[in-house]
Amino acid sequence: MFGAELADVYELIYRSRGKDWAAEAADAARIVRERYPEADSLLDVACGTGAHLETFRTLFGHTEGVELSPDMLDVAARRLPGVPLHEMDMRDFSLGRTFDAVTCLFTAIGYLPTLAGMRAAVRCMARHLVPGGVMVVEPWWFPDRFIDGYVAGDLGGDGERTVARMSHSTREGRTTRMEVRFLVGDAKGITEFTEVDLLTLFTLEEYLSAFADAGCPAEYVESGWTARGLFIGRRE
Repeated sequence: MFGAELADVYELIYRSRGKDWAAEAADAARIVRERYPEADSLLDVACGTGAHLETFRTLFGHTEGVELSPDMLDVAARRLPGVPLHEMDMRDFSLGRTFDAVTCLFTAIGYLPTLAGMRAAVRCMARHLVPGGVMVVEPWWFPDRFIDGYVAGDLGGDGERTVARMSHSTREGRTTRMEVRFLVGDAKGITEFTEVDLLTLFTLEEYLSAFADAGCPAEYVESGWTARGLFIGRRE
């Protein structure tokens, strides 16, 4: 998952679906400062191509990113010179410092295959918060809200390339298996590739328990920019 082929067209196709990373980052910053007005440092976990961090770095005095995929991180590094970026796993990273805010957006936490892994990631993120610091996490779907057999299709372009994306999602126990096929056309011709994303259907109660046990009790709120809602935790 999240190899070089996807990293190359990732933002193009999601922007065609209406995703606005700048607006999402601005709203996440607002959420943080409503709870911790003096917040001036932020860590973005699973930062991907750095699209959220591009806005975060204009809103906070110090920002850093953590990302597991080297191909996604390469795109972020080209975009964000001077911003510390770390190729690490969200379940066990250690940066040797704490932050006023930690974010983990676009359902990245759902890619963890086990409940123990999700709990480890929440603990790890909480450890990187100052007392009173704020964590904002966007989950994957809860089990009762997932639609088995869901199909989505999108078409986008940037003047040089046209990209088509079609996905089919099925449920296997607690796991979502999302097969995603891409067609990429440019002056050289048409190429195609397939990604298979596996995401875990954690429950609302499992997330809240993970936050509480990490010393960062959270509330779950609906959000205007994600139908999946947000968890907002505050480090004790």
